[in-house]
Amino acid sequence: MTSAPQTLRWGHQALQVEIGVGEDGTAHLTHIGLPEGPRPEQPSPPPLPLVEVTAAGHGRGWSGNRLVGTNLGGRLRHQSHRATHDGDWHTLTVHLHDPETGLAAEVTYRSPDGIPVLRSEVTLRNEGQATLHLESVSSLVVGCLTPQDPAAIDAADLLWADNDWLAECRWQRQPMRLTTPAHGGRVTNGHGKSGFALNGQRTWSSCGHLPMGGLTDRRSGRTWVWQIEHNGGGWRWECEEQDKAAYAALFGPTDTHHGWRHPLEPGAVFRTVPAALSFSAAGGPDAAFAALTRYRRAQRRPHADHQRLPVIFNDYMNCLMGDPTTEKLLPHIDAAADAGAEYFVIDAGWYDGDNGGWWNTVGAWEPAASRFPGEKGIHEVLDRIRERGMVPGLWLEPEVIGVSSPMATSLPDEAFFRREGVRVTENGRHHLDLRHPAARAHLDKVVDRLVGEWGVGYLKLDHNIDPGSGTSDHPGETPAAGLLGHNRAHLDWLDGILDRYPHLVVENCASGGMRWDHALLSRMQLQSTSDQQNLQHYAPIAASAPTAATPEQGAVWAYPQPEDSLDEVAFTMANALLGRIHLSGRIPELEPEARALVHEAVAAYKAIRADLPQAVPSWPLGLPAWDDPWIALALRSPATTYLTVWRRPGADATATLHLPHLRDTAAGVDLLYPSVSRAVSAWTPDTAELSLTLPTAPSAVLLRITPTAPDAP
Repeated sequence: MTSAPQTLRWGHQALQVEIGVGEDGTAHLTHIGLPEGPRPEQPSPPPLPLVEVTAAGHGRGWSGNRLVGTNLGGRLRHQSHRATHDGDWHTLTVHLHDPETGLAAEVTYRSPDGIPVLRSEVTLRNEGQATLHLESVSSLVVGCLTPQDPAAIDAADLLWADNDWLAECRWQRQPMRLTTPAHGGRVTNGHGKSGFALNGQRTWSSCGHLPMGGLTDRRSGRTWVWQIEHNGGGWRWECEEQDKAAYAALFGPTDTHHGWRHPLEPGAVFRTVPAALSFSAAGGPDAAFAALTRYRRAQRRPHADHQRLPVIFNDYMNCLMGDPTTEKLLPHIDAAADAGAEYFVIDAGWYDGDNGGWWNTVGAWEPAASRFPGEKGIHEVLDRIRERGMVPGLWLEPEVIGVSSPMATSLPDEAFFRREGVRVTENGRHHLDLRHPAARAHLDKVVDRLVGEWGVGYLKLDHNIDPGSGTSDHPGETPAAGLLGHNRAHLDWLDGILDRYPHLVVENCASGGMRWDHALLSRMQLQSTSDQQNLQHYAPIAASAPTAATPEQGAVWAYPQPEDSLDEVAFTMANALLGRIHLSGRIPELEPEARALVHEAVAAYKAIRADLPQAVPSWPLGLPAWDDPWIALALRSPATTYLTVWRRPGADATATLHLPHLRDTAAGVDLLYPSVSRAVSAWTPDTAELSLTLPTAPSAVLLRITPTAPDAP
């Protein structure tokens, strides 16, 4: 059956999407960008389907041959489409169908009004008579990232972020031609045998790499940045050349890369993990990350914490380090309150008794009497926190049960990760499978006791093991499929506790930033950015954090030590001033001048924090490299630009920072922190450059740049 070709147009004032439907009903994304203005020349769109689907017996897909018709995605035909508008969100639903197998696909594109970001999710339904054994399903396929012009590939740079324990959020940039070389002679690049791809592995979603990437044109600044919104390690993205144009394909788990398979029985439904793509026509990566920041705010679960931004003290990092007791906590509670903290979190160890096995005994989450020996036990500490005007918080690692915990035997085997019928044990711990009602009931009971009965208002949820490929709950289920099921049950559990306790603040942590993804941050209020204990190494992590979390969700440790110089105290405090302050360190032992710097930093943060939930990030010196001697992060609110600048040893005393959004704007530059800094700055409006001198290293400052009104005639 054939029909006349058609073009579907959908979007809003900040983004337009065009889908070309051929005579045979095949549909391709042919344009994503601004609604008006010049279009890249693209005489014939690359033959990439809206959905890539591979199944046993129906083609292996992308790695070998990308010609239409080699897999189920290429056989899907357009049936219908529908555009709707709900509040600030625009939605386009495209229905596709393969008459031979009966596979139906519903591709749902969503975009918040006024924000150039496209969110995509695919739902498959088997309307045929035979089971389809799925091996991969794309969340988003875009074949029009560049014009069909080899010169556009020549000018394209790939973006990705390496992400390791203690060294999170390290963005890299390299020419696309390094992995997608130009082919000579009469052979065209139509088979996709070269290119760049990243895979998430195992259970940590961001171990090794953030589930993000991007492509930017170094000539025009035209930029794409994408994220895969999945809280498990099973994800993949690739960016390659197809028919002289760049494309990106984003996936959840796949058979080839994660051992994932899913039997889609007649009448059954499968839904992909979501993915999002931001677009900047000319502003480079900064503009694309700004759009993604606004999208994340629009898409996440509403919570009062996102606007209040209270200051949090946590007793772990460079402080008690997992050894809390009543005696040790009380002076820190007083010091935190004096500094202006509004939450006080007791971190790891509060449940550990005298056996020294806090690692392999976790799971019951009862306080250790030996640590809190008074008549009231831990409640003496919780009450003191409240008496000092702060909200108490506790650390939990909810998904694990230590092998020596009583819960390891009281819960059924089916409540844990298993493979080949054997319970998975990783480094002295088992892992709960939250699809099982007993596992979820156990955790709900714990939260109801801590929050509902004890009045705890903050939970830091950590995750410190990697139990491998996943879990097989029943014969024939691959571990990767079981892991995907657990990941989704985990999100559902988080929604459940926040439904019951809407004012509870929940922090996402996994050995620092090893589960740093928008699936979790669309529910949880804060993201632990690192376990990095070196204040100078923390600077590039803190500066890069707004690429992967909104500024108001990026929790950064500020942990002054009595042996630190005053410059170092100011440096560690400055690390957190454009994110969320996770105050820690040995504040009770600080000398008066150092303690005054801590108090001043908290006061400066409280003076600006109302602006941060509306601000978007930029990087006046570019995204920081790990060893850069100068680092800068700007947050731009509607009326003000805040700027943190770090100078590390090995740098000249003066740097020039670029703030193109303030070009030709007269502005005043104010030093907000530390007031004792000898920083010297000079603003040049016509070049949008700020010259800044910091006489010592290491040192850091927080500045405010405010446009000034012209003098009245």
